[in-house]
Amino acid sequence: MATDNAVLVCYGAERFLRDEFIGGLIDKWVDPELRDFALIRYDLAETPLDAVLEEAETIPFMAERKLVIAANAVFLTGAKDPSKAEHRPERLLSYLASPAPHTQLILTVDADKLDERKKLVKALKEKKALKAFTPLSAEELPGWTERRAARHGIRLERAALDRFLLYTGGQLQAMEAELTKLAVFAGQDAEIRLETVEGLVARSAEQNVFLLMEDIVARRFDKAMDQLHELLKQKEEPIKLLMLMARQFRMILQVKDLYAQGYSQQQTAALIGSHPYPVKLAADQGRAYSAEQLKRVLTDLANLDYAIKSGQTDKVLGLELVLLKLAA
Repeated sequence: MATDNAVLVCYGAERFLRDEFIGGLIDKWVDPELRDFALIRYDLAETPLDAVLEEAETIPFMAERKLVIAANAVFLTGAKDPSKAEHRPERLLSYLASPAPHTQLILTVDADKLDERKKLVKALKEKKALKAFTPLSAEELPGWTERRAARHGIRLERAALDRFLLYTGGQLQAMEAELTKLAVFAGQDAEIRLETVEGLVARSAEQNVFLLMEDIVARRFDKAMDQLHELLKQKEEPIKLLMLMARQFRMILQVKDLYAQGYSQQQTAALIGSHPYPVKLAADQGRAYSAEQLKRVLTDLANLDYAIKSGQTDKVLGLELVLLKLAA
């Protein structure tokens, strides 16, 4: 086989990198014409681990070797396993001692970390059978994007790269889709300029609100008001915009507090359940406010939410007034 480990456990929150890694192994190890026989997938939420290991031990049909992939190996984590199937982790421990030479077994689990107190996880770690896929840091994303763009035969000027990262929020799956779109539009060996990114790269409501927040933080009141009216023209619901603004200010406050306690960007992202890139941006925005100011902003937004829902304030007027107050 093409690896020293007959068993691999792939875990972590960055599914795009994990799936790409596994896809590369499939391409390398399995003949495309024999995939119906040599590539077997299971879901451990439905299938007992015993059945997966029995498949791994069975000699492959029509092929010299096979790849067995089993998803949702929650029993390797500290979380409660919601599987319908019963698993015997000690069976995998026995298999590790004498794995089938004709099978590469890959287990996957969507978890940031495994439970290293468990005997099985310790054994897997000793055999160097664990491979983590964590989100790229904000510092790693520009380089990854440039390398990925080069694969598509394009390059992004600096301003275009910065705006591309802002619009895609560090989500690798979305970034790959948008780079493909830019490459199709621009053609081979093209330089992508800022206006192309602004015209072609899709933005979610969350990203649009983030841009609005950038103008608010920078005290660009006229531009912030224009952004708000453009979002309303796009039929974005004012209550939704208010909720997204509150969520962003809440993140800014959380990041400010955790940074003050000495947590790193990666640790902060894990604690609040966010990608590291939005955490970096929230930290940058937080420099414009004290913690007390942020708490007052959140109180104002909560009061506006109540006033709108109780019919005391017009939705659009309420948003305009809160932007005026923030800009001041």
